[in-house]
Amino acid sequence: MNRNHRQLCASDGWGDYLRDELMPWVLGERDLGRSVLEIGPGPGLSTDLLRSPTRRLTAIESDPRAATALAHRLNGTNVPVVRADATDMPFERGRFTAGVAMTMLHHVSCVERQDALLAEACRVVRPGGWLLGVDSLDGPDFREFHIGDICVPVDPDTLEHRLRGAGFAEIEVERGDGAFRFAARRRSPKE
Repeated sequence: MNRNHRQLCASDGWGDYLRDELMPWVLGERDLGRSVLEIGPGPGLSTDLLRSPTRRLTAIESDPRAATALAHRLNGTNVPVVRADATDMPFERGRFTAGVAMTMLHHVSCVERQDALLAEACRVVRPGGWLLGVDSLDGPDFREFHIGDICVPVDPDTLEHRLRGAGFAEIEVERGDGAFRFAARRRSPKE
């Protein structure tokens, strides 16, 4: 992330927006279960919100600086931070009851790697578990904000098909003001 992006994602204003608007919109009334995976937490303001309602939250972060800072800040809590690439996760199949990806998919370098991340999320979430997330809608302001960043916007019109291809079912994609949310349940073996 570029400097402006890092500052925004660590700001009190962003934290308030996450707590008051974005997180309730993304999670709804779904039960995440006892062992949740957060993909790409960055500075971890969403992590702070996700770690209370679950017994164990595992954060996977590819950026070395962000992973180290988050691990240091959350040392001794119910959140282990794993520095790894989410397109090739070091977790066994079905390890997590749910997965969450908050405004991070557009930071994955290409559509193929985004699809690999979705497939890996499906692999590590238990059958019947949810992958929930949100990302920004593409536009000139969004692109300008990401100058100097990896920025591969996700087309919400194609996301349902991509999630289905990764192994998910019961898929919902909903547009909001400048963003879209998605929910997808990992298929049970009988489906």
